[in-house]
Amino acid sequence: MTTRPTPLLLGLTLLAVVSMLLALHSGSVAIEWGQIWSALTNSSSTGTAHEVILQLRLPRAATAFVTGAMLALAGALMQVLLRNPLADPYILGVSGGAAVGALTAMLLGAGTVWVSSSSFAGAILSIALVFGLARGSGSWTSHRLLLTGVVIASGWGAIISFLLAISPDQNLRGMLFWLMGDLSYSQSPVTGSILLFISLLVCLPLAKGLNLLARGELQAAALGISVKPLRLVIYLLASLLTATAVMQAGSIGFIGLIVPHMLRLISGSDHRLLLPASVLLGGCLLLMADTLARTLLAPIQLPVGVLTAILGVPVFLYLLRKNAS
Repeated sequence: MTTRPTPLLLGLTLLAVVSMLLALHSGSVAIEWGQIWSALTNSSSTGTAHEVILQLRLPRAATAFVTGAMLALAGALMQVLLRNPLADPYILGVSGGAAVGALTAMLLGAGTVWVSSSSFAGAILSIALVFGLARGSGSWTSHRLLLTGVVIASGWGAIISFLLAISPDQNLRGMLFWLMGDLSYSQSPVTGSILLFISLLVCLPLAKGLNLLARGELQAAALGISVKPLRLVIYLLASLLTATAVMQAGSIGFIGLIVPHMLRLISGSDHRLLLPASVLLGGCLLLMADTLARTLLAPIQLPVGVLTAILGVPVFLYLLRKNAS
C-alpha cells in the first residue's frame, strides 16, 4: 500500500502541531487556550501560566519531539545500513555506552549537566569502539558491524548491571527511570534540533542511494553508488543522532524500531518520503507518550519508554494486519 507524499506529510505536520498544543495544555496546572496563545505570542506577558508554559512545558515538549524525531531517523538509517528489519538505533551499543557514562555520573552524585555530558561521552566511545573493531585492519561489512555492535552492547549491559548492583538505594530510582527514558530534566533542545536539521539535509539527497542500498550492496554498486562512503555516512549520522537523543532523554526504546516499519506499511519504502515522515511521526509519538506520562497518573510521572510501547504496539499490529489482508 502506498500513500501520496504531500497528503501524508501535511497530515503528519498537522498531527505534530496538535500534539504540541495538547502537550502545552495538559498538566497539573490548568491553563486555558487563550493563555497558551498569549504566552507564545506576547513576550511581555507575565503570570503563572506564562512561566509554566515557557519555562517548563515548552522546553520539555520540544525536547520530546526532537528526541523522537532523531530516534526515528536513526532507526530508518540503521535498517538500511544493516539490511535488517529488527535493527534499531541502539543495536550497535550506542545506548549501552551512554548508559554506562550516565549511570557512573549518577553514582558519583554528579549534576544534570555532568550526567548528560558523561552520557554523550560514553556514546561516542561506543561508536568509536564498534567502528574500530568492526573495521580492523581492512574494510568492514554490515554483518561484521552488526556482530561487533551486539557484542559491545552485551559488554555494556554487564557493566550496567554491575553499576546498578553497587548503587545505593536512593540512587536506584533515578537510574532506572533514566534507563527507561526520562524527560523530567530536559534542557533546551537547540543542539538536537541543529543536528536533526543537518542530518535531514544530508540524507535527503542520498535517498536514491539508500533505496538502492536497501536492495543489496552489489546491486547498488552495479548501478553506480559508492557503497563504502555511503555506509560510512549512514553509520556516523545514525550514531550521532542516537548519542544526542540518549543524552537528552535517556534510553527510550521502540520508536527507532517501529516508526520506519509503520511508515513502510503506510507509504512504501521510498526514502525520499520515508525519512521526513519518520522525523514527523517519531517526534509526534514521543511527544504524545510524554504528555500521557506526565498526566495519566499525575502527580506520579511514568517512564516515557513504557508509554511509547503502549501507544505504538497496537497501532503497528493493526497496520500489519490491515496490510496483510
